[in-house]
Amino acid sequence: MVQFEYSAGAFIFLKERGSSAFKLLLLKKSNGEYDIPKGHIEKGESSEQAAVREIREETGIHATLLPYFHSDTKYFFRKGKKTILKHVRFFLVEAEDDRVKISFEHKSHEWLDPNDFRERIKFKDIVKMLPEVLDYILRYMQISKINDEYASLPKNSKSWDLSSRLVPGEGPLNADIMLIGQAPGRFEDESGRPFIGRSGRLLDEMIKSARMKRNKLYITSVVQFFPPKNRIPTPEEIRLCKPLLIGQISVIKPKFIILLGNVALEAVLGMKSVHAHHGTVIENGSTTYMITLHPAAALRFKESKKIMQQDFEKFGKEIKRGTTNGA
Repeated sequence: MVQFEYSAGAFIFLKERGSSAFKLLLLKKSNGEYDIPKGHIEKGESSEQAAVREIREETGIHATLLPYFHSDTKYFFRKGKKTILKHVRFFLVEAEDDRVKISFEHKSHEWLDPNDFRERIKFKDIVKMLPEVLDYILRYMQISKINDEYASLPKNSKSWDLSSRLVPGEGPLNADIMLIGQAPGRFEDESGRPFIGRSGRLLDEMIKSARMKRNKLYITSVVQFFPPKNRIPTPEEIRLCKPLLIGQISVIKPKFIILLGNVALEAVLGMKSVHAHHGTVIENGSTTYMITLHPAAALRFKESKKIMQQDFEKFGKEIKRGTTNGA
């Protein structure tokens, strides 16, 4: 009879100052094996809570997990006469510095570059997921750099009439689907998160109607600063922000991009009149673009909401078909 065990842990990485390189933390056990922080999920704990606790107990690091990332593995092992199927969920953590306080279970620790880490670690499940982990860390570092450049636009631009608070994109950095809107509104400006006001709630409805999940999507805007009085961004503001949006797209590498409204349509595809092109699906290389109205328009007009819902239902089917076919 097979018994089940559940554990959680994390890959901990540290950016090297003044460099695009990073190192990963490896712990040396008393038996000489190398491992990363992980342990049993205790009763009443979530996998996230267990990972944070294990990190603190084994390394002394008070961790904040990178949002949206986790990688799962499972394997069989024998414990006496019992066969155990172990499920393990791994997260990612960025360390603030290289200070580590190891537990009694370990002899030492090392910060290693990815190649040395790969050579030292012997657990097959960790080795197998390492490419995914390294890819996500690189995307995280690239997006962080782009967001830092983006956030500096207000102080580096001679005439700036937008909010000074960046509302960056949100979602998995390896998402298959990206949604691009016009610009954040007042609620987004106050919270620092995209699409959480009335337009965001309507967008959530549309996402559900397409049988998608918001936490699987990367959601952003052409201009990621709030325009006063919710006005449309000017051509100059779009010109300043567009290269950074394109940079974000190049990091996420989505298979599908849903463009919400005229500003997104013109900025990304150079096309005008979203009403003339809504519902259109355009394949361009490895990316499929889908055009629909902005949720703000759907809030104002019942007919626009109906159109947008029909578009999203169509897009959901297209995405399912494309994903099934390996698009």
